[in-house]
Amino acid sequence: QAQLQESGPGLVNPSQTLSLTCTVSGASITADNYYWKWIRQPPGKGLEWLATITSSDTVYYSPSLKSRISVSRDTARNQLTLQLSSVTPEDTAVYYCQGNHYWGQGTQVTVSS
Repeated sequence: QAQLQESGPGLVNPSQTLSLTCTVSGASITADNYYWKWIRQPPGKGLEWLATITSSDTVYYSPSLKSRISVSRDTARNQLTLQLSSVTPEDTAVYYCQGNHYWGQGTQVTVSS
């Protein structure tokens, strides 16, 4: 079974770029039939889908974030990355990566000066 671990800075200044990494073990990110997602949950709100990257490296973005978000993968390290530019305090959330029904534990990101 896949195990996912998010990592990144806990605090980001407004207007900067947030970068997160999801390290996957127990499954290859290029394995067929895996869909890898980035999801976040702002405080007091529900889950928000951010992006999906497929095993064939096709990427889908949330329309509301498409101008600021970029996801990619490092097949050598079996990692997924998320970059979100021009962050504001509204981007404060717990960020998760998900592979099919497997979830990482999430990483808290706070945008504040």
